[in-house]
Amino acid sequence: MKPVILLVEDNREILDFIETNLCDTYTVKKTINGQAALDVLRNEVIDLIVSDVMMPVMDGFELCRIIKSDVELSHLPCILLTAKNTLKARLQGLELGADVYIEKPFSPKHLKMQIASLLANRNKIKDYFANSPIAQLKSIAHTKADEKFLENVNHIIEEHLQEQELDVDRLARYLNMSRTTFYRKISAISDLTPNDLINLTRLKKAAKLMSEGYNINEVSDIVGYNSPKIFSKNFEKQFGMVPSEYIGKHLKK
Repeated sequence: MKPVILLVEDNREILDFIETNLCDTYTVKKTINGQAALDVLRNEVIDLIVSDVMMPVMDGFELCRIIKSDVELSHLPCILLTAKNTLKARLQGLELGADVYIEKPFSPKHLKMQIASLLANRNKIKDYFANSPIAQLKSIAHTKADEKFLENVNHIIEEHLQEQELDVDRLARYLNMSRTTFYRKISAISDLTPNDLINLTRLKKAAKLMSEGYNINEVSDIVGYNSPKIFSKNFEKQFGMVPSEYIGKHLKK
């Protein structure tokens, strides 16, 4: 599926111009001000926002500020477009959390390169987190709000590791979030389902314990597996090595 880009621009000609240049690579949704953009973001899955700064109702600076401070939206990359070419305006945008600040007039090719780079870099971070036994959950955070949220998620999962019934519904309740909101946030920030994230957190905790000297049977029980065999199979599938091989590498160190 194509990544979904939300364009926020009150000038219809510019809005259509940007859409024309992006629609071959991305699914494009359009709104004409920040408030309308927030309505879309609350109800639809969006991968990246491209917003003008000067708009009625709610401008791009305020939109960016809300996005980056709202735990439900803070993971979303935001590109600001503006005719304001002063250093003060640029600093204001970056201080509010904008990932990229592009001055008008701009090259459509440059915009596409910035979008592709932002999405590719985030995918690399997600892949590294999923495939590394030692990468922490907060390593995929892009804002302070994300980091705080992910630290809380990780803490709660580890606190309830031995609950084999731990699933998306229970985890959402522990976090005081709706199931839908929690599912959407975790999926967007990690490319994992909440249940996949719970299992991955178990496996990363297991890796940490094994590096500290615990044996496979002990670790399997501590992180909530009924069977060391199932644990070993899942560990190998996730990280490309069996637990005994991982233990051997740490013993060599």
